[in-house]
Amino acid sequence: SDADVASLKAGDRVRISGVLYTARDAAHARLFPLVEQGKPLPIEVRGQIIYYTGPSPARPGAVVGSIGPTTGGRMDKFTPALLELGLKATIGKGARSQAVKDALRRHTAVYFGAIGGAGAVLSQFVKALEVVAYEDLGTEAIRRLEVEGFPAIVVNDCHGGDL
Repeated sequence: SDADVASLKAGDRVRISGVLYTARDAAHARLFPLVEQGKPLPIEVRGQIIYYTGPSPARPGAVVGSIGPTTGGRMDKFTPALLELGLKATIGKGARSQAVKDALRRHTAVYFGAIGGAGAVLSQFVKALEVVAYEDLGTEAIRRLEVEGFPAIVVNDCHGGDL
């Protein structure tokens, strides 16, 4: 909710439980024309979190393989439009553009950082996974994750705070 997001400040460490959607460069490139044309998206972004990751295949008995973050800045040209549609948070690594930071303030949203290089560790927080769009993109397909206690840190808050 807006109240939950507004309570977060840059530097806060959080544990996320619930649903995350994965989307990287190729998925964003497919979503963006739909956004520009006002067409329905294959996922409802309002109130959701997008995690910039492309998980590796699961080992036997595991839900997912390594699931580390990719650079958020590569999605900067797409992010303001998704925030305008009600996206509440993104998770990645690295800095974001001023345009994204401004959009976070305008739309009461937040950018979380996840630990780069720790994808194998982060996989233990994923309890379920299903491909929900663009299966042909392989690792870059959009997936719905159910996570429990997923660790992240607030990099950019909705008040202009920047870690």
